[in-house]
Amino acid sequence: MDNAFIRPPYLAFAPLQGYTDYVYRQAHCEAAGGVDEYYTPFVRLEGGEPRRKDLRDIDAERNHGVPTVPQVIARDREEFARLCDAVQTAGWRRMDLNMGCPFPMQVKAGRGSGLLAGVERVAAIGEEMRQRREVRFSVKMRLGQEDAEECFRLVPILNEMPLEHVTMHPRLGKQQYKGEPDRGAFGRFVEACGQPVVYNGDLLSAEDVSAVMRQWPTLKGVMMGRGLLARPWMLSGREPFAVVREMHARIYDHAVSALQGDSQILARLHAFWEYQTDLLDKKQYKAIMKSGSLRRYREAVAGLFG
Repeated sequence: MDNAFIRPPYLAFAPLQGYTDYVYRQAHCEAAGGVDEYYTPFVRLEGGEPRRKDLRDIDAERNHGVPTVPQVIARDREEFARLCDAVQTAGWRRMDLNMGCPFPMQVKAGRGSGLLAGVERVAAIGEEMRQRREVRFSVKMRLGQEDAEECFRLVPILNEMPLEHVTMHPRLGKQQYKGEPDRGAFGRFVEACGQPVVYNGDLLSAEDVSAVMRQWPTLKGVMMGRGLLARPWMLSGREPFAVVREMHARIYDHAVSALQGDSQILARLHAFWEYQTDLLDKKQYKAIMKSGSLRRYREAVAGLFG
């Protein structure tokens, strides 16, 4: 790790659906660490009830020893309350509200970044938070869905919410992950927001984190996602292959014991390697990702770890 690295007071691992499940979080925490909190992929309603798959992922026993923050996504107070009940019943007293997901299915339903224009709905959710004094909340959001003024219209409401912090990804929802983050708008948000602020977005290296902390030294910290997926060793001070070897062993053991058939197992294992293009050369990456059987996969991985 770069000697010039500025360690933020708070550093979180962002959630990514299909990648950062409890198995991955446990493996990263034990093999690499350096993270203050791991956020789960969002818990959502399906058919009016919390998805069982999501509840399994936040099972307290499965997350034992890992500083975990269950994240929920809701369109209004009613949905939010139902999800809070489920998460609290699972034993959690800490959770995060997703107001930043840009995926069209969620946005059209008024969830994720589609909630940002709903001032009255956000205010009602804030009231629900105040009713649950036993829970420590935070919010993850974007500048807006259509324009950055949406976040500034929400500032008075955010300032009244009982929040640990606000994580801001300075893009619009309609951009999804395209274009450059609007750091000018982010700076204005930091000045306007009365809550502690966490920066999220395009932090791919230790140098990126340091640059953000130098520009805004009053931030509570940063949240990293794809940067840590690509370089899980980044905060550990350990040799990259040592971290990846240990993480892979844990994820592999779980996959072959919990999943059925080569297809399911390989889908899970390929997802682990998908972001490891910095670590592998093209031939190694292709051999792993093109493996169509567990036998071929083992041969490809054996070539890496010896």
